[in-house]
Amino acid sequence: MRIILLGAPGTGKGTQSKFITEKYKIPQISTGDILREHIKLKNKIGKTVYKILKNGELVSDNIVCDLIYERINQKDCIKGFLLDGFPRTIKQAKYISNLGIKINFVFEFIVPDALILQRISGRRIHLPSGRTYHIHFNPPQQEGKDDITKEKLIIREDDKIESIQNRLENYKKNNNMLIKYYLKEEKLKKLKLFQINGVKQPNIIKKEIQNIIENNFCVLQDSNL
Repeated sequence: MRIILLGAPGTGKGTQSKFITEKYKIPQISTGDILREHIKLKNKIGKTVYKILKNGELVSDNIVCDLIYERINQKDCIKGFLLDGFPRTIKQAKYISNLGIKINFVFEFIVPDALILQRISGRRIHLPSGRTYHIHFNPPQQEGKDDITKEKLIIREDDKIESIQNRLENYKKNNNMLIKYYLKEEKLKKLKLFQINGVKQPNIIKKEIQNIIENNFCVLQDSNL
């Protein structure tokens, strides 16, 4: 089972990707996680990526595609995987297709810009552990401090308002073309594309996604034989 999750930052892809990977026993491949790991390691790629994200820009297709290729060739991806935040451009989408990888489902998460800004700008991170809080939806016990260590929480550079706005603009530039591409793929019966209302409660979205997968996966398998 190979699944792609599309959607602007803050649309709930991360929450649902965790559910899907646990439910169907496939690894989650998050470009954001991969990039942040390189930033944390402070290697050559990490330093380059940090500068790009700090300016609210998108990392180049070449860098992202190379990292994705490296990841999907690992053993745990043999039976499938979930791509979270990739592809973001037509070039990236065609890259996956050119590898001969059949995608089963594409889910696009849709949330109004105002709510995205509220969701992302309110995030606070405990960097050493990766624990995440939100000033409105999941506040720490003590303002600005991690619940366990009491260390200071930070705002990631790409979670600041100006950076979020730039990321949304960049996302929209590519997303319309990307959806048109997958609509064509759907007409050719290569995959199924579904739009998900990301404003709904997470548990409702989980049930919706589960129903879609379980009602359509066998049909897609038969058509790909």
